[in-house]
Amino acid sequence: MCGYLGDGAGRWPAVHVKDAARLYRLAVERAPAGAVLNAVGDEGVPVREIAEAIGRHLNLPARSLPAEEFGGMLIRLLSTDMPASSTITQDLLAWKPTHPGLIEDIEQGHYFS
Repeated sequence: MCGYLGDGAGRWPAVHVKDAARLYRLAVERAPAGAVLNAVGDEGVPVREIAEAIGRHLNLPARSLPAEEFGGMLIRLLSTDMPASSTITQDLLAWKPTHPGLIEDIEQGHYFS
């Protein structure tokens, strides 16, 4: 079972590891001292969509589960809406995410054997 809390509408920001790596390099080379940067490609992917995409690859249903089914910190993470933006970072360093978003990346199947 691929579970999510409530209606699964809480959103998580995400970025492809290759985009994050490129931003890290740009930050070291060009960011002003003390700059705060956000490595965000997807501003907010609903947790339900993440669970459904994973479930498709594992041939498991995705559904809402009670909080007790999740341990400790996962409850807070899965129930919090955390959209984020990288607009300022993109403008500051002329960085733009170019790799697949989280759902597209999951759908490619390379996380699953």
